[in-house]
This record gives sequence, C-alpha cells and structure tokens, in this order.
Amino acid sequence: MALSAALTALLLSTAIAAATLVLIRRHVSADLTRELAREGRRVVTMIHYGALREDIYAPEELHQVVDADGRILATSPPMRGRPPARLPPPPPDDDRRDGRTCHVDAPGGPCFQFVEFRVGMGRDEKFVYTLAPEVGLLPRPLVAALLGLGIVLVTGLVASMTWRSANRTLWPVEAIRRELQEITASSPERRVPVPERRDEVALLAESVNATLDRLEKAVARQRAFILDVSHELRSPLTGLRMELELALADPEATDVTETLRAVLSNTDRLSAVVDDLMALARLEADRDFAREVVDLTELVDQEVLRRPRRAQVTVLAEGPVRVDGGRSELARLLTNLIDNADRHAVSAVTLTVRLDPPDTAVVEVIDDGPGVAPEDRERIFERFTRLGDGRHGDAGGTGLGLVISRDIAAAHGGSLTVSDRADAAGGARFVVRLPAVTGDDRTGGQGPGDR
Repeated sequence: MALSAALTALLLSTAIAAATLVLIRRHVSADLTRELAREGRRVVTMIHYGALREDIYAPEELHQVVDADGRILATSPPMRGRPPARLPPPPPDDDRRDGRTCHVDAPGGPCFQFVEFRVGMGRDEKFVYTLAPEVGLLPRPLVAALLGLGIVLVTGLVASMTWRSANRTLWPVEAIRRELQEITASSPERRVPVPERRDEVALLAESVNATLDRLEKAVARQRAFILDVSHELRSPLTGLRMELELALADPEATDVTETLRAVLSNTDRLSAVVDDLMALARLEADRDFAREVVDLTELVDQEVLRRPRRAQVTVLAEGPVRVDGGRSELARLLTNLIDNADRHAVSAVTLTVRLDPPDTAVVEVIDDGPGVAPEDRERIFERFTRLGDGRHGDAGGTGLGLVISRDIAAAHGGSLTVSDRADAAGGARFVVRLPAVTGDDRTGGQGPGDR
C-alpha cells in the first residue's frame, strides 16, 4: 500500500514539476523575445534617423543588418566576420517576424531565437536580425533543483504517512486475526478486540463478535441437543436392557408375553425418537421439498381416520381449503398436533379447518385438557422440553413433535402458535396459519389433494 501511494505521489509530483518547468521555459522564452524585439527596434530607429554605422555598439548582442541583395551593412562585435543570416523575410502584411533557427553562423549555440525587422521597400529594403541562444531545457537551474528536491520530499512524505496510516489501520486487523486464530470450539466465549476508533475496522470487529455470539449460542444449543438426545435414547435402551436382563436372570419366572410387550413398547419409543430426529435433520438440511396443491380438509380427514385415538376427535370444515406444500410434511404436522392433543385431552379433540380471507388457511387443534400456561407457550416448541405440570409430563411424546410441526409450518411460509380455548372451558388451542391457494393461484385443474 505504501509503495503504491509513493509511486502515485512520485508520478503526480513529477508531472507537476515537469509542467512547472515547461511554463517557466515558456515564460523565459517570451521574456527573451521581448528583449530581442526591444534591441532590434533600437537598430531600426538608428536606420530611420540615418545614424546606422558599420559597427553597431552592442558588445554582447548579436545584431546583423543585411540589404535586399544579402550584403552585410552593419553588425555588432560578436557577429563581425560572420556570413549573412539567411532567414525568410517577414510576411507582406507585417514588418516583423519572430522564430527559432539552427541554420545561422553565430556564437553561443547551435540554435537561436531571433526577431527580424524589415525596413524600407524595394531596392532600399533592409533586414535587421537580432539573435540570442535559445532558452535551454532548464532556464532556471535553481528552480529546477528545488522542484527536484520537492519531488523527493513529497514522495518520501507520502510514503511515510501512508506507511504509518497503514500500520495504524492494519494493526487492529492483525490483532483480530491473531485472536480469531486462537478461538476454537473449546473456547467459544473469546472475542476479538474492538478498536477505540469508530471506523470500518471497528465495525468489522463488532460484526465478528456478533457472529461469534451466534456461534457460541449455536454450539451451546448443539451440546444441549446432544445431551437431550442421549437422555431420550438412554431411557428406552435402559428399559430394553432391564427387561432382557430380568428375563435372563430367571427364565422360568418370566412371563414371555409381558416381556415381549415391554420390549416392543421401548422399541416403539426408540423408533419414534429416531424418526423425529431424522425428520428434524431433513427439515434443517433441505427445505426445497416437492410441493403440490394440497386440500387441508381432505388431509385432516385422512390423518384422523388413519388410526384410532383415545379421545373423541371431531372435524369441523366448511369446504376445501387448499395450500401449496409438501403432502407428507403437512401430514406429519397434522399428525403431531392431533397426537399431542389426544395425549392431553380429557375426552374430546376438535379440529377446525377454514379460510381466513383473503388468502390464509387456518387449522385449529383444540383439546379439553389442562392447557398450557402463558409462560410455557414458547418453551414447548423447544427440543425435548419437559414441563413440570401435567401438560407434557407424560412419556407418550418424544419432545420433538411440536418442534417439527413449527419448522414445517415455517418451511411453508406459515406459523404455529398456542393459546387457550376461546370458551371458558380449559384446554389448549394450537393454530396453524399457512398461505392459501386461491382460485387465481391455481395453474390448471385440481391438484392431487382436491376432491
């Protein structure tokens, strides 16, 4: 960065210095032309007054007066003995001509600036030449030296300032890099230092720390989840082992049928936990599942009739309510809610399916059980949550059904909430809201879920 800035400063300062030298040279050249014109007019005045002599008194000037035939009429001492200058005459409409030539025999250099005057007309025509060595590339060496020194100083100053600024800016970045390199999964609580200056690096450090906060929470959730999974799997495995050990310890006193029923019950619970874990993993890994138009009214009927329930289940629907989603995913959502309500209902579960205008499909699952306390209505959607009261205190669920149901609703652009029943009776009311497919949204005929 410092090298790039130094090169840029060098190029810019060199360009400025070169432009300055060009301007100085033009200014000095213009001054020289004015001086030559003034000296030449002095000789022209002498001709007009008849005071011109063969020797022009100008010890340091280069003067030459030539007639129309090219004969030298007068010269200054430095031009004495030199051949006449051969320069084009001034234009017809002017008596003066300025220019530069390298084809004159004169002392002082190969090339000269000149001012030429024409005096008289016809055979009396005379030409007055006043010359001087042309201005060099560096007409004022002191100024050129100062400009060169300025280029070096400016380049060095810019390089130094850029280096210091880069170090001051990059030092916090290096500190952040070192800290990030030392942060591991065993020390997720560490954070990168935030510089005191409120600049982009400070904002970057704050963003990194915010990301580390989220990662720490994710790691904590993952660890808690692993512990919960281990606990949930340990219970049925322990039951299986206990039943088998008892059967092996006293085979004669063991009721094989009861033992097999107990083993089957624990196996079913283990299978349910594994199935829910797999469903949860699939939802988190990929939400781009196959979708179709599904009639929620029909799907609710199918899930209610799929197997017998402990409580009486009633379905209330006014007609087809269609959504665009995954049939198997929506079926799992409804099954989880119906099973949850059936486990906690006293005697009845009611399902209502309706369309909230203009475009929201609503499914309500209501039971007459103990309900859910307001402070626990979000906790029950956490993985493996076990509440201390009667609700969810049984061993019938895996602790993942409501989590999966809410994730399925979210994957369909909807929501799942819980509240009290609308009437005075106790119980819980789970409400699913999903974007509905209206008549204008369908792209042809009836979907697979239409009836």
